[in-house]
Amino acid sequence: MTIASYKQLTQDISSNLMPLRKTVPGVMAGFGEMGKAAIADGALDAKTKELIALAVGVAARCEGCIGFHTKALARLGATTAEVHEALGVAIYMGGGPVAMYAASAVQAFDEFKPAA
Repeated sequence: MTIASYKQLTQDISSNLMPLRKTVPGVMAGFGEMGKAAIADGALDAKTKELIALAVGVAARCEGCIGFHTKALARLGATTAEVHEALGVAIYMGGGPVAMYAASAVQAFDEFKPAA
């Protein structure tokens, strides 16, 4: 569960998905379009939706999800407090095991957020 670098993890996953983009392009393009549609501003803004996605990724114990959604949250200007509150909801819903992945999400967000 310990990831040395979430920046490296997201780069590795992106590279490892390249063969799938070539062999099942429709599936991968469809997934990408679904993601864009799901995160697009609507009644909820993109940052709020990414906070939800991070909480779901933590609850699902998905390290890659943690990496990609904390990266997006840093880009969208999320604050540490916002991320921590979303993680609090994930812990509430998933208990102790989710708390362990929430700790990973704290590490990942700290890695991606701009230096203070």
